[in-house]
Amino acid sequence: MKSVVVHVGGSLVVEEKPAPEIQHPDDVLVKIAYSGLCGSDIPRIFSQGAHFYPITLGHEFSGEVVECGRNVNDLAAGDTVACVPLQPCFTCPECQRYAFSQCKYYQFIGSRSGGGHAEYLAVRRTSLFKLPKGTSLLQGAFLEPITVSLHALKLAGGCEGKEVIVIGAGTIGQLAIQCANALGAKTVTAIDINPQRLQLAQETGASFVYNSGEMSPEEIAKDLHPRRFDQLILETAGTPQTVTLALEIAGPHAQVALVGTLHKDLTLTAATFGHILRKELTLLGSWMNYSAPWPGSEWQQAATLFQQKKLQLEPLIASIGDAQTFADSVNALAGQPMQGKILLNMTES
Repeated sequence: MKSVVVHVGGSLVVEEKPAPEIQHPDDVLVKIAYSGLCGSDIPRIFSQGAHFYPITLGHEFSGEVVECGRNVNDLAAGDTVACVPLQPCFTCPECQRYAFSQCKYYQFIGSRSGGGHAEYLAVRRTSLFKLPKGTSLLQGAFLEPITVSLHALKLAGGCEGKEVIVIGAGTIGQLAIQCANALGAKTVTAIDINPQRLQLAQETGASFVYNSGEMSPEEIAKDLHPRRFDQLILETAGTPQTVTLALEIAGPHAQVALVGTLHKDLTLTAATFGHILRKELTLLGSWMNYSAPWPGSEWQQAATLFQQKKLQLEPLIASIGDAQTFADSVNALAGQPMQGKILLNMTES
């Protein structure tokens, strides 16, 4: 089978690999349809950030069931599924309290083990979400990143009637904007330094946009002043500057959900830290996208939003193609962020 393999030094190469087989009675063999590149994959490729090399990445994928182990009785050949990449142990104290994302003994598809940038993959049944009728395989490849934003909204008690502000209009941010609109936000505001991303945010539902590379935090906060109450701020960019910005523009009693992963140290000035105290802000850490019952209501909610035709995917896709096209598109990044989702299409392989 074809597999897109990452080697030491940051190059993706299409290679022929043996097709996987079912090894465990709880295994399911999946023929991959679509598999997306995640922003977290970029340091694994270009900054020696993977757990081992060579590795086949890919934790945002969909596919069709080919074969099931003898213990799997709720899936059958031909069913369509999406990847649920976290593999918690389900037995530790954290898992027993349904804090699956805090499992100390977890594995992760496409990171700690091989992933979906290949023609086939064998995974445990718990690593698959059965797609409801009417959900396409392309939509299935977006379920995982959608549930990241839905998990943050869930931790915040929902977004209905709130002034939602999304800082960082990459893929996660764009999906968060659409989800907030669909789930009853009063208004949705997008903040980024990229004019193209802000334009896209306007086209897909943002009521207001601000370029934080051109406006100071004080100028943004002044413009937000009429909408300063009942704010829910989602920080999705994962930089020290955007975390600081979230605290500086927040209104009284705002919720600030930290979704983006920092790769550099964060240092807050006394004045910035003072915003947390003086405005009585609520800080929420949001890690991954799971709850009980496994894998969580976020996954069904994402599928429901698709069924209701509330989400647009096409504007978010930068590139979609076969294994070689995918490898070429990722190699061309040279370590820089994606300007839209890069997808591997295995449907014609």
